[in-house]
This record gives sequence, C-alpha cells and structure tokens, in this order.
Amino acid sequence: MSAVTDYLLTLSCPDRPGIVAAVSSALAAAGGDILEAQQFGDRETGRFFLRIVFQAPSQDAESCSTALDEVSTRFSLQWNLRPRHTHRKVLLLVSKFDHCLADLLYRWRIGELAMTPVGIVSNHPRETYPHLDFDGIPFHYLPTPKDGKSEQEQRLWQLIESSGAELVVLARYMQILSDELAGRLQGRCINIHHSFLPGFKGARPYHQAHRRGVKLIGATAHFVTADLDEGPIIEQDIERITHLDTPEDMIRIGRDIERRVLARALRLYLDDRVLIDGNKTVVFT
Repeated sequence: MSAVTDYLLTLSCPDRPGIVAAVSSALAAAGGDILEAQQFGDRETGRFFLRIVFQAPSQDAESCSTALDEVSTRFSLQWNLRPRHTHRKVLLLVSKFDHCLADLLYRWRIGELAMTPVGIVSNHPRETYPHLDFDGIPFHYLPTPKDGKSEQEQRLWQLIESSGAELVVLARYMQILSDELAGRLQGRCINIHHSFLPGFKGARPYHQAHRRGVKLIGATAHFVTADLDEGPIIEQDIERITHLDTPEDMIRIGRDIERRVLARALRLYLDDRVLIDGNKTVVFT
C-alpha cells in the first residue's frame, strides 16, 4: 500500500462562482481526499479565501500541483501547497524582556508549536538570559549602536537568508525595523505589542495606563509593516483590572497576556490558518 500524506492548501483569488467546485474536483481527480475545508468571501474587498486539508498518496503530490496550476490559470489563484507535517523554520528576535521567548521555547519543546527554531537574535548579550536553556539553538548577538542601525539590519538579513527562516517572530524585540526590512519581511514577520484603550505609545506604557485609570489591558499580535504597530492583526486578548492594581500588577498581567496572544498567533500561522486580506487578516480557527 502506498504511503498517504496530509497536505495543506491555502489560496486567495478574486471572488466568483465555481472556485470551490473547481478546486475540489481538481484534487479529487488527482487522488486527493478532502478532510477539512474552510472558506470566506470578503464582500468588501471582493477576495475569496480557502483553506483545505486533504490526503493523497505521496506519489500523487505532483499531480495535485499540476491540477491546481490549471485551476489557477482559470481563477487567478494565489496558492500554497505543502505537506502538513513539515515544520516551518522560525527566527526568534528578543531584547531584554524574555518572557515571550521563554514561553515559545517551552511550547516548542513539548510539541505544541510545529516549528524549527533556526536562531535567536538579540541586541543584548547571551549573559542577559542566564536562566534560559537555548537547547543548542544558535544565538546571535547583534547590538544596535546609534550610528550603525543599517549595518545591524544587514547582518540580520544575512542571518534570515542563511538560516532559511520562513518566519521572523519579534518576541518583545524592542527595536523598530526599517521600512526596507519590514518590506522584505512582508507577510512573514509577527510582532507582539501591548494594546490599551486608549493606546499608549512610547516608554513605560503600563505606567501611563495606570495614571489614566484604564480598566482593560491587553496585547495584540500582528504582522509587521512599515507603519509602526499598524500591521494586519492576527490575535488579541484583554483582561479587566481595577483601581487596586499597581503598575507592577499591570506589568505582571500584561506579561501573561502577551505570552498567550503571541503563542496563539504563532500556532495559527504555523498551521496555515492566517491569510492576509489587505490591511486585515482572515483567520480560520
């Protein structure tokens, strides 16, 4: 009996009748058996989005790709097909606060995140994280002197290319990426950001929020774009606080929210559940 493999297909295209029928028929003709399917037609943008999990004999993978090529010509598809069991290569960037990094490494070790960490990059030296076990993951110290930002980003880009990283995660990396680098990483760089109502930019956001007496604090995971902290949103969460909570309490609560929001966003991305729809996202859960 030939080996059977699970595949993940994601696609988007201009919305019109017949897309699902054409794609499912093409997969069936090529030996594919659909296990799961989710779709969404955005009436505002006129775009259609589809995520399919299907099984097929390993030797039929090329036939499935050929069949999708034919459908792509008819419907102007932008599509991606890959074996579901493959792990994405991920580069993790961090600064002084390491709670998100520690959480992601733990979830990776226990098999919760289907990724292969290919490196950890920080603008602080390795000694900043004495309690973290990097488990053999290469660590790269890239300081950011005031007059050497472009050189630092060139070295970072070289690491991204040489490591084969498919995704870059800013796990509380407190450096602003240049417009050029953000453009190069479009659609494959995720950031975690504190989000409040109202929003507090700049230093000591929790202290600003405390002075304003906020009642909700939260965090947002989003794609990085040239517009600072305004990229398409993937995941968000909040918690209610009261006047009894100090800035230190809010920092502690904020750390917890940031950890879980970033982990959820990364898990969704790694399972091809996040598709970009202009300035927003379609997230299949």
